Amino acid sequence: MIDYQRIFHTGLVVEDLQASMDALQSALGLTWATPNHFEALPLWTPETGLEHIDLVATYSCEGPQHVELIQGLASGVYTPLPGPAVHHVGVWVDDVPAEVAALCSKGWVVSAAGATPEDGYGLFVYLDHPGSTMRLELVSTALVDAFENWWAGGTLG
Repeated sequence: MIDYQRIFHTGLVVEDLQASMDALQSALGLTWATPNHFEALPLWTPETGLEHIDLVATYSCEGPQHVELIQGLASGVYTPLPGPAVHHVGVWVDDVPAEVAALCSKGWVVSAAGATPEDGYGLFVYLDHPGSTMRLELVSTALVDAFENWWAGGTLG
């Protein structure tokens, strides 16, 4: 069962990363971690299988609820949504495959993940519920230290 006290970010897919950083910094007083370029990020989807994409993203340094900005891609799960829209809510989980199985048993559907289902979906997975417009991103707690370092001014790697 998802523990909503472990939600740590709201993810937005944007057309222009720097413009969105500037606008939200000005409007909300946010500061940003150095944008990270994820080169050849593994991404599995039911439609395309496992592929590798290039993605640029950042997080607000302020938390515990962070804002994630992802530079949108032309197609796929990271296509910017029209109008003001939240792309997903991210939550820390200790056991990605077990949480995916539990949510899928309740009707949720995997839309994308960091690895194939056979490999336990990797360190992150997106799930959608056909009866709602909510998308969850489950993120492995194995990444907590790396993200906290990034938000504190270090690098993600």
